[in-house]
Amino acid sequence: MSSIRKQSILSTLVIYGGFGIGLLNTYLFTRKDFFTQEEFGLYNAFIAITLLLVAVGNLGAPYFIYKFFPYYRDRLKTEKNDQLTIALLLGMVGFALLIFVGQLIEPLIIRKYVTNSPLLIQFFNWIYALAGGLLLFNILEAWGWQQKESVFSNFLKEGFWRLIVLALIILFINGWIVNFKNFIQLFSFSYIIIGLLLLGYLYIKKKLPLSWPISPLSNRLKKPILHYTSFTYAGTLIFVIAQVFDSILIPSVLQNALAQLAIYSLAQNMASMLQAPQRGIIAASMEPLTSAWKEKDQSTLLRIYQRSSINLFLFGACFFGLFVINYQDAILTLDLKPAFLSGYVVFILLGLTRLIDMGTGINSQIIITSPRWQFEFTSGILLLLCMLPLSYFLTLSYGIVGTALAQLISITIYNSIRILFLWYKFKLQPFTHATLKAMLLFAVLTISIHYIFADQQGWSSLAGRSIFYLVIAATGVYFLNLSPDIKQVIQTINKRLFKS
Repeated sequence: MSSIRKQSILSTLVIYGGFGIGLLNTYLFTRKDFFTQEEFGLYNAFIAITLLLVAVGNLGAPYFIYKFFPYYRDRLKTEKNDQLTIALLLGMVGFALLIFVGQLIEPLIIRKYVTNSPLLIQFFNWIYALAGGLLLFNILEAWGWQQKESVFSNFLKEGFWRLIVLALIILFINGWIVNFKNFIQLFSFSYIIIGLLLLGYLYIKKKLPLSWPISPLSNRLKKPILHYTSFTYAGTLIFVIAQVFDSILIPSVLQNALAQLAIYSLAQNMASMLQAPQRGIIAASMEPLTSAWKEKDQSTLLRIYQRSSINLFLFGACFFGLFVINYQDAILTLDLKPAFLSGYVVFILLGLTRLIDMGTGINSQIIITSPRWQFEFTSGILLLLCMLPLSYFLTLSYGIVGTALAQLISITIYNSIRILFLWYKFKLQPFTHATLKAMLLFAVLTISIHYIFADQQGWSSLAGRSIFYLVIAATGVYFLNLSPDIKQVIQTINKRLFKS
């Protein structure tokens, strides 16, 4: 677990640094005097649609790398390993199909969005450049994770990419980017930049084997590769559709849609910050999980599952509470548009959704690397059948609050089914007594501080309640011994700081 812990901590620090830059970007997007609500809404719609296009276009290449890397590593010399070559070819074919299908359905897209979101139609074709860059990066990232280069890939995606966006925002604010059209055009190349940087990094580190022709091993494994990759691809695609459906639905059905999406997106971005450590833990766990399944090491699987659950929940609950007690005060103090105050309930619902997803640990990664990986597809179908109609009808009835409520209900059902499946098939479950203690600690702490500081506003209030909250939270986590990893990290730091 030490290598997982080390990579997870480093990745989490990098990711939180990136989220700090993301907060600054969000602040500049949502201030009264820089961008309109519609422009911020369009930016978020671009990202949501890009994620969907990439999920369609990767044709399962990242999951092929995750599952079969140990087999290629153990049976082929590095210079003869053709796995990355196959993955990149899949991505190229997928991207070509993406553009072809996109042009075919363009009239449908125009009909669906032209009334409520004409700005989206105006810039839609620039999404392909954004999607192509992210597709390249995601395939290289999957390979990098197997090469134990997750920290650098996380730095590029969570940190450097946001620095690119920040630079574009500053150029726009200062008039060096003359209009929003040029801003979107330049933004569309941001993922291409980090994709090429990761490509160059892996090449310099001599971890970029591009072997040709196809190896005998690939020919021998082609049936299980096709079977596994197609099922996992379909299941993950369904999950991504469920993830971005809210941001795609809102612009198509609500009046003043992009402005409503801007309010929803601010709450969504804040809720997404809770999941910052999730990427780090997933990145560090993929190779050990694959190896543990290969060796049938049940104890390692259970330990990774339970520790990922409690560590993710502690991080998520801590920051959820911090945002709950400061959300409204921060909008007023930072002089954001007053309309964003209406997103408070949306944030609470989406934040609870993220907490439930984090508290159930890395169940998706355990399933897709397990012998019963087909269930990733089955559970994705169930999620989609629940979320799509629920989101549509609740959004029509209650606006963006209904959209967030649909997310909470659907993700709760989805993760419950997956927990029951893993317990029934493999006797794996993510919870310990520490989970209940953590829930009680953060529920009592958040509610208490919310009411104690309810009537106070301004910078001193934001700082005071945040420090008070964090000190009590850290003390409670430490003395209740809620995570063995946190205590071991503190002990390691103490030894290095105070060794003789």
